Amino acid sequence: MIYLELLYSFCLIGTLAFGGGYAVLPLIQQQCVEKFHWLTMTEFSDLLTLSQITPGPIAINAATFVGIKVGGLPGSVIASFAFMLPPFIFVSLLYAAYRKFGQLNKVQDALSGLKPGVVGLIAVAGFGVIVETVWGGGTAAPASADIFSAVLILAAFFALRKWKPGVIVTILACGAVGVLRELLAEFMR
Repeated sequence: MIYLELLYSFCLIGTLAFGGGYAVLPLIQQQCVEKFHWLTMTEFSDLLTLSQITPGPIAINAATFVGIKVGGLPGSVIASFAFMLPPFIFVSLLYAAYRKFGQLNKVQDALSGLKPGVVGLIAVAGFGVIVETVWGGGTAAPASADIFSAVLILAAFFALRKWKPGVIVTILACGAVGVLRELLAEFMR
């Protein structure tokens, strides 16, 4: 049964995966956290981190990680395949249409109309992860915020915008800061 659920879920996600890996994150969250409860929000945040630092597209990595968590090796193969199948079919059909008609102005118009929606999807996923990171899934009240996490998020954002160190360097640097914080806290006890 779990394999059919993985197949259904990731085919659906793959079908709606316009805009790349980041735009797919709210769909993965909705299916894996909210609908099927395969992951908690904390596990979803961890999944995003792991998907960023491992080679390959973030959405494929996420599908593979979810699949292996809930269905072992067969689950990871099914989830990854199910995610890739709809875009493969869509791109193949689009290529056939391009070869036949030679112009894609109407398709380009439709795709350009999807851009604002994709930005909204990315913003929703990002906001959800920020709330989970800073407030641990609780109410977003200033008094209950994890100030360290909030400052680290802002520092990472600032560094990425100003110096563009890259995703891997930023994640590793934030991880190192987190380890240093824990070591200092342990030393102070």
